[in-house]
Amino acid sequence: MKHPLRFLARFPLVLALAGILGANGASQQTDLKSHEVHPDGSLTVRYFAPTAAAVTMSLDYDHHDLTMTKDGDGVWSITTGPLAAALHMYGLTVDGVAVLDPLNTGVDVTINYKSNTVWVKGPDKQPWDETGVPHGVVHHHVYRTAAAQGLPDGLEDYYVYTPPGYDASAATPYPVLYLLHGWSALANCWIDDGQANVILDNLIAQGSAKPMVVVMPLGYGDWTFVTGGFGNWSHGENITRNMDLFSKTLLSEILPQVEAGYRVSREPDGRAIAGLSMGGGQSLVIGLGHPDLFGWVGGFSSAVIYPHFDGVIAGMGPKPRLLWVACGTSDDLIAPNRNFVAWLKSKGQEPVAVETPGIHNWPVWRDNLIHFAPLLFR
Repeated sequence: MKHPLRFLARFPLVLALAGILGANGASQQTDLKSHEVHPDGSLTVRYFAPTAAAVTMSLDYDHHDLTMTKDGDGVWSITTGPLAAALHMYGLTVDGVAVLDPLNTGVDVTINYKSNTVWVKGPDKQPWDETGVPHGVVHHHVYRTAAAQGLPDGLEDYYVYTPPGYDASAATPYPVLYLLHGWSALANCWIDDGQANVILDNLIAQGSAKPMVVVMPLGYGDWTFVTGGFGNWSHGENITRNMDLFSKTLLSEILPQVEAGYRVSREPDGRAIAGLSMGGGQSLVIGLGHPDLFGWVGGFSSAVIYPHFDGVIAGMGPKPRLLWVACGTSDDLIAPNRNFVAWLKSKGQEPVAVETPGIHNWPVWRDNLIHFAPLLFR
């Protein structure tokens, strides 16, 4: 489910993507197959830039750029090894400038980065592939916020997934998971990039996960925390301000709206909070700081980059039913996550520390959700 154009208009950097596509497309060979998935799952990417000195590609947010080779027609290309059957992202850089592939309409819409998307399909169905199971519904809500600062037009938004067969008048309220995104992303990324709704459809159909409502909000308490660039992560006061304002937005605005509009639990045993990267740090701080609200807490590749953890989480009380801290072993955040797990244990908490192969990207986060969701509300 994509943002309607009138909502995207709030994000000038996002709308600028259309201009980039149009401008670059004129110089591209119209018959060029810019992205090609081969039977073995490998991917070839091609880009027409006859005057460029260097073109590189990065795959799935990997910061180690791969050098592309130019042929006699000015087409740069590269072929990867076989990729896992999933949605993948690739980014192009031409003479040091990030660009989109103008011949690929699949775009990973973020505030700061330029990436295209491509599906690699395999012979077997994956947990994020649509199947013949009943599907839930994704609802989009937009409202004027008083808590978050600087959002375009003052509007906050969030998505709500209701499971198949959702009954607004059910005798027993549904458990609810608040699922948070990473830095530079928008509220829809867990749907468009993470396929969270499809993953939940499949897990619920298998009986692996309980039917639950999932709420996915825009995670910026301070809009300048994302528009001001990655350098904000070097300033603890900026991290804290964004965290505090988003926590206020979530707890004083979004949570009450969800509970007024959906048949969801209002008890900590029926509420969970989890997220990835920036959202992982937010979920751990908010969840552990509010044991009266959240009984289940998870972080995926969490941005827990505080020099000292004492004082970050106020009011940490009873152990949650589940405290799940996961990270890829090749992720730059693996050391901070290990330090955070050690600190939690020193405070009498019992975190489930999960380390899997992988870097800071969607293959890891989808896998995290697939293993985390079935543990909830048991």
